[in-house]
Amino acid sequence: MTDDCRFIQDNDRQRERLREFINSVDDDALAAPANEYWTVAGVLGHMAYWDIRVLVLAEKIDRGEPWAPGDAEPDGDWLNDSTQPLIHAIAPREAARFALRIAEETDARVAELPLDRMAPLDPESPISPDRWEHRGDHLDELEQVLRNLG
Repeated sequence: MTDDCRFIQDNDRQRERLREFINSVDDDALAAPANEYWTVAGVLGHMAYWDIRVLVLAEKIDRGEPWAPGDAEPDGDWLNDSTQPLIHAIAPREAARFALRIAEETDARVAELPLDRMAPLDPESPISPDRWEHRGDHLDELEQVLRNLG
């Protein structure tokens, strides 16, 4: 595996960490607040949302379409804020299962995409193959929340 594909191993590692986290928490922990805006399950749903975005953008590659200005990641928190009520409407355990299922699908999909259509090789690409970074940051946060809850 070349250094360009190191993201595959990193994605695998964080996805397995996600699986272990989900399997280790009970429903009360999933429903617990992660911060003033999100529950633990809500953060998992948020992670799934951003993975789904990658799946949708990957379809543009399949169709041979160029990137459009609207494909770029939006500035500000408005998108996260607008998805929060919808994500929190999903039952916590289902949100957790869904986050893992989407992570698996996204990692498999990203692993087969052409490297030259993703960042950093394509500086215009809205797709980062490094799904592990977002997951890892949120898993760090969630593990700390649960440690603090005792």
